[in-house]
Amino acid sequence: MHPPSLTRRRLLAGGAAGLLVGQAGLRPARAQARTAVGLQLSWLHSVQFAGSYIARENGWWQEAGLDVTLLQGGPNAPVEPPVVSGTALVGISAADYTAAAVAQGARFRIIGVAMQKNPFVIASLPADPVRTPADLMGKRIGMALANRPVLQALCRLNDVDFDAIRIVPTQYSAQPLLAGEVDCLLCWETDLPVAMAINGIQAVTMLMADHGYALHSQTYIATEDSLATRRQELVALMSGEARGWEACRADTDAAAELTLRMFPDAGLDLATQKLQAERQLPLMFSDLTDQMGFGWWSDDGVAANIETLALLGHEVTPDLWDRSILEEIHAG
Repeated sequence: MHPPSLTRRRLLAGGAAGLLVGQAGLRPARAQARTAVGLQLSWLHSVQFAGSYIARENGWWQEAGLDVTLLQGGPNAPVEPPVVSGTALVGISAADYTAAAVAQGARFRIIGVAMQKNPFVIASLPADPVRTPADLMGKRIGMALANRPVLQALCRLNDVDFDAIRIVPTQYSAQPLLAGEVDCLLCWETDLPVAMAINGIQAVTMLMADHGYALHSQTYIATEDSLATRRQELVALMSGEARGWEACRADTDAAAELTLRMFPDAGLDLATQKLQAERQLPLMFSDLTDQMGFGWWSDDGVAANIETLALLGHEVTPDLWDRSILEEIHAG
């Protein structure tokens, strides 16, 4: 998923210091003829992409015949154009961004879903908690105005009067909540609440995915042409991702430490990265992935995504999702 605002990852990059204010080299591959491919990340380097770092560090892609370049994302590095041009074989995007690109003529397919649950939450303080969508009635919510359709969709899914909520435009920071300027914030589970926790402040978070907001996040996209002509490379790339994320799941602290070693100049804070990795895993793994494998999704999940996407103004069909690469990886 792309960020709620262009500043959300600046907070994580700065660790706890970002609470109140709103590329490094990789280990060279062993000399051998390999196919060079790019993996376009959706944002700046952080433990959000630890599975990819682990796959690269352990040489799993090299063993499969790939020389993978991890292309850093950011506010000036959109995911979709490099995938269209072929600079990146795969991009990490989100269902709404992919749907918008397809509507403009891009021939994308979603070939894997890293975050089984969308990371958007409503964050509040224990003294005045928001635990259900109905609790939003009469509240002041701090958020970027660009996310108005997200809040509208949540309200429509839960029969909440959108007009009874006061939107307060804010920077992507916990400060307005701590100062009492707003009653809650629209943010990601893995950033503002993490920064608050690092500062000893407990937040109450209502995960929107638990209340009908189904939108696949941190999705892997490829072009129809790549699915037709570069399947072996896609299988190799996604197999490494699956192995990397299972390894991250087994030891999130080690994944955070590796992230800082690989990107020492990214300004990352180890404690923040460790907690982010810990809180990210419940969004990425489920009974379904335990049964079927990393990146899997269900037909019911697609149907729920299509409903949420329609509320966001995107009309898509189930064939936007293509499970064939995962089926080959997880066969048996």
